[in-house]
Amino acid sequence: MSYRIGLVGKPSVGKSTFFNAATMNDVPEGAYPFTTIDPSVGEAYVRVECAAPEFNETCTPSVGICADGTRFVPIKLVDVAGLVPGAHEGRGLGNQFLTDLNETDVLIHVVDFSGRTDIEGEATEGHDPREDIDFLERELDEWYLDVLKKGIEKYETRYHGSEAAIEEELAEQMSAFGIDKDGMKQVILAQGLPLEPAEWEESDRVELARELRKRTKPMVVAANKMDTPAAQENWGRITTDSNYDHLSFVPVSAHAEKALKRAADADVIEYVAGDDGFNVVGDVSDEQAAGLEAIGAFIEEYGGTGVQTALEAAVFDVLGCIAVFPGSANGSRDEKGVFRDCFLLPAGSTTEDFAFHIHSDIGEGLLHGTDCRTGRQVGTDRKLSHRDVIELVSTKQAAP
Repeated sequence: MSYRIGLVGKPSVGKSTFFNAATMNDVPEGAYPFTTIDPSVGEAYVRVECAAPEFNETCTPSVGICADGTRFVPIKLVDVAGLVPGAHEGRGLGNQFLTDLNETDVLIHVVDFSGRTDIEGEATEGHDPREDIDFLERELDEWYLDVLKKGIEKYETRYHGSEAAIEEELAEQMSAFGIDKDGMKQVILAQGLPLEPAEWEESDRVELARELRKRTKPMVVAANKMDTPAAQENWGRITTDSNYDHLSFVPVSAHAEKALKRAADADVIEYVAGDDGFNVVGDVSDEQAAGLEAIGAFIEEYGGTGVQTALEAAVFDVLGCIAVFPGSANGSRDEKGVFRDCFLLPAGSTTEDFAFHIHSDIGEGLLHGTDCRTGRQVGTDRKLSHRDVIELVSTKQAAP
């Protein structure tokens, strides 16, 4: 039931390195197009401050881990096949890319900010990363536009006497993107368009497709290879460009994150994902020491390697998710352990949503919730907040 982050971008920008750094899976890496052919799915994590210490407890997570009061909650990370211009027309691995992409909730676009790979993913110098950002958005917009036009055509050629409204027809056509008729109507009206596609210009269709894409496939840009001077120069130019105000940017060095995790696994350093520093605890060669010193300077300046930050920006900032702990007003311990679970829910989730998220039986029998911090009863329609600890009082228990 975890969220799925799609890792996207042109070939050879460090996408697989990012994936491996986040999941520590062994996905092939290489500086040539289509290293990743099939989608790789791994488990990554987002950090949440654990609630257990507030109840004088030590948690026992059923999934993920807890390190020094920080809970690492699992998410799915999908590294999809490399994208090239014309993917929406099936060029390269485009059709499979778009199919895999559609199964994700939010995107992280890995961009080589050093400018050392051209638009096709081949080695070069001085490439403007803005071209990469633009081409991915164009490809996705064209994909949405193709689907939108099919819906419009279906509406215009419907049987005489059909009463289906345009928002219903388009919502049905674009249901795979996770938008319903109410959401579709809202977007159409927000664009200042009438509910009659015959009155739309081609430019109206293009802008509507773009707005639908932005709402249903939100995106974070992982500015990779930021440990190079060229990338740092590009960062200053691009992040101050008003054309990209709609995007969130995170400075990243996927290579540094992977190196730190490998060193930690080898007991050379003490390091927890997302930290802005580490301690050397093992023997290192002069070359290793120099490498660690360079990485240390980078993460001190940027507050970390950026890999963990990008994941959390996607889940918490862009999607707006909240983390909620199941608890007990009479004590947090049960026979299976303490604070075993931490669930990620959409923004605006209610007590009832939380109950159904855990199990349909609990949701169907829900009476109310209890805020375990205050001991106060909360209604089924109460909107939950990030890091709430809620006991669910139901006439039914989850099926074994």
